Amino acid sequence: MTQSFTTRAFSVAGLVALGLMATVGTAPAADLKFEHVMNIGTAGTGEGQFKYVEDFAFSKEGHLLATDAAHAYVQAFDKTTGKFIARFGGKGDKDEHLDKPEGIAVDPDGNIFIADYNTGFVKKYDKSYKWLLTFSEYGSEKGQNIKSEFMDIRDGKLYMPEAGNHRVDVFDLNGKFLFDFGGLGTEPGKMNNPESAKFNSEGKLYVADLKNDRVQVFDKDGKLLSGWGKSGSANGEFKAPAGIAIDAQDRVYVTEIGNDRVQVFDKDGQFLHAFGSKGAGNGEFGNLHGIGIDKATGWIYVADTANNRIQVFKPAKAPNT
Repeated sequence: MTQSFTTRAFSVAGLVALGLMATVGTAPAADLKFEHVMNIGTAGTGEGQFKYVEDFAFSKEGHLLATDAAHAYVQAFDKTTGKFIARFGGKGDKDEHLDKPEGIAVDPDGNIFIADYNTGFVKKYDKSYKWLLTFSEYGSEKGQNIKSEFMDIRDGKLYMPEAGNHRVDVFDLNGKFLFDFGGLGTEPGKMNNPESAKFNSEGKLYVADLKNDRVQVFDKDGKLLSGWGKSGSANGEFKAPAGIAIDAQDRVYVTEIGNDRVQVFDKDGQFLHAFGSKGAGNGEFGNLHGIGIDKATGWIYVADTANNRIQVFKPAKAPNT
């Protein structure tokens, strides 16, 4: 997505009436602190460089995979050292090429799925980055998409939010369209530019509803379970929430384009911690997008898009505390 955005006030009355509104408070989080580890990447189109870093996944081998919407490559890095390993995609007209890759997900067999924002194509590659399959296309009909975003895989299904049609599309891993849910609106269960959709360990799907300034939670069938947030800069409030990642304790990490920070919540939406501010130094951000977490180590990978880099953080204490 582009850096520009508009915010919309979100009335919580509908969720409260349905008994679905999460209580957003401040929980004790003295032990929830993070240290900056390193930065990965610089501005440019060369190997290991970025022009518009978007979202992340981890390969079957444990490498960090990062999409770049501007130079159209997906790049692989050593998740511990940040060393560049390989890249694939790039601009072109062949099956293996990409135009504006944003969403990325990896299935249990190591196959890599890439959502191409401009073309509507979803492309599947094997774990050695060889193209296997293309499905979906640009449009608003069932199985088509417009402005596909940050996606996830659960129980043999790919869940892909699309900002253009304000919904989440669900496909099987062979590209067959199954169903969708959402639709444009501000009422509970509706969406306005959903940016990311990520599962926790319990099978709950957390959706960053960017222009409604909230997070909504669904089950695997698209049934609304809960939600929280409204427009603002206080703890638990949002300005254009974009990326979502879930750690090993099912804590929910949300990046915000408008507030230049990462907020952390428990699985029920209770605020725990926030870090970051606008700038170009370590721990400072610009135009934040995706976020990924290595569940084994607790390391956090943040798409610091305006600064053409990935910032990496680690828990100041063990991730299981």
